[in-house]
Amino acid sequence: MAGAVMNVEGGTSFPAKTTWQVIVCSIIAACGGLMFGYDIGISGGVTSMDSFLIKFFHTVYEKKHRAHENNYCKFDNQLLQLFTSSLYLAAIFASFAASIVCRKCGRKPTITLASCFFLVGAVLNFFARNLYMLIGGRILLGFGIGFGNQAVPLFISEIAPAKYRGGLNIIFQFLITVGILVASIINFFTSKLEDGWKYSLGGAAVPALILLFGSFFIYETPASLIERGKDKKGLKVLRKIRGVEDVTLEFEEIKRATELANQVKQPYRQLFKRQNLPPFLCGTILQFFQQFTGINVVMFYAPVLFQTMGSGSDSSLKSAVVTNLVNALATIIAICCVDRVGRKALLKEGAAQMTITQCIIGAILFTHLKVVGPIGSKYALVVLILICAFVAGFAWSWGPLGWLVPSEIYPLDVRTAGFFCAVAMNMLCTFIIGQFFLSMMCAFKSFAFFFFGFWNLVMGISVWLFLPETKGIPVDEMAERAWKKHWLWKKFY
Repeated sequence: MAGAVMNVEGGTSFPAKTTWQVIVCSIIAACGGLMFGYDIGISGGVTSMDSFLIKFFHTVYEKKHRAHENNYCKFDNQLLQLFTSSLYLAAIFASFAASIVCRKCGRKPTITLASCFFLVGAVLNFFARNLYMLIGGRILLGFGIGFGNQAVPLFISEIAPAKYRGGLNIIFQFLITVGILVASIINFFTSKLEDGWKYSLGGAAVPALILLFGSFFIYETPASLIERGKDKKGLKVLRKIRGVEDVTLEFEEIKRATELANQVKQPYRQLFKRQNLPPFLCGTILQFFQQFTGINVVMFYAPVLFQTMGSGSDSSLKSAVVTNLVNALATIIAICCVDRVGRKALLKEGAAQMTITQCIIGAILFTHLKVVGPIGSKYALVVLILICAFVAGFAWSWGPLGWLVPSEIYPLDVRTAGFFCAVAMNMLCTFIIGQFFLSMMCAFKSFAFFFFGFWNLVMGISVWLFLPETKGIPVDEMAERAWKKHWLWKKFY
């Protein structure tokens, strides 16, 4: 493919072309995002299906169809929420195991394992006869998500040239949005079938199979190969993915970083050393903020949310399809802009947009959605438009960059450990949102949206003050060219 020398302002220049190997490997690996997105999108639609509720959560079914139910509390059930959130609790423990497998065995086998866990979980959910089988399948899906989310962003960040790392890494987030969109469309059609929930949950096997077969055709990353003492193979792969013979500069930089990394026997303890605190704190807090944008309120519970506002089942599922389409399309903007505009500008703009839309949604629901009765079609349409604006703001900022930035900021010696902490924080917060949002909505009512609006404001200010720009900087030069030049973090070096 057409190539260019990777010139990075103010630092080392590594010769590189935009090779088809890098693009294909990035797309295949990013199918881990397709699995993650499919699960996020499918769970909310399934939990709003009557056939699913009758089989597994009959008390919720009765509460949902009660004549004078509380609009904000009709889905408030801890076991129902556990169906959604159990996956993310399992993913926390899986991410820890995956961080060890990533370092000891490589990124590629970790991705293969992710697809296997997810495939078995999907099959178990399809054949579920009781709640125990259902939750068991969710836990296996969680192991797949934990392994995939640990390995895929690291894989892409390590294989991509610095100049295009942002755009290639966001393919992972783009396929998350595609998975969510596909899941919402599938839910719309399966909701009309008897036991349609089985086909929705079992459909998770498809992205798992795509990733499983694709994982046999990707290269291991040069950094992982060299880190495990396979220098010759690492050099060979580096030449292939860069499309040039002279990769001496980049090889030596990776070699230097791996020699330092191999001296570290306890990377988790190393994370708390003074010089590693800046990326550790920023990477972990970014994942906390990403979940407290309130995005998973929309992604998990979009059909439930629209039913709460008085939409019928069909209307709520159609609304979910619309918001998920916006999510996918807006992520393309991030792919095009992230390596030009930079990370910080997108994060700040996204935080501002989400703050405004959340507060307006909260105000409309506070004014027009009473405890009993629908909101009215006019206001429901306005809320749908505002939710689309909120989703767009997330999709071109905190959605992709919440994964991109933590995957590129850690030095190699603590990279898998640091990224595990980021992934674990993401999964923990996702579990909290998934487990308690419906109860929170019952207690807070419309003020739940003001709660998330507050966090969006806090995170925009935090990025402005504390996050250095990482655009175009090779991953092994972050300390010198990002952290040491920041007004606060330079004091840690």
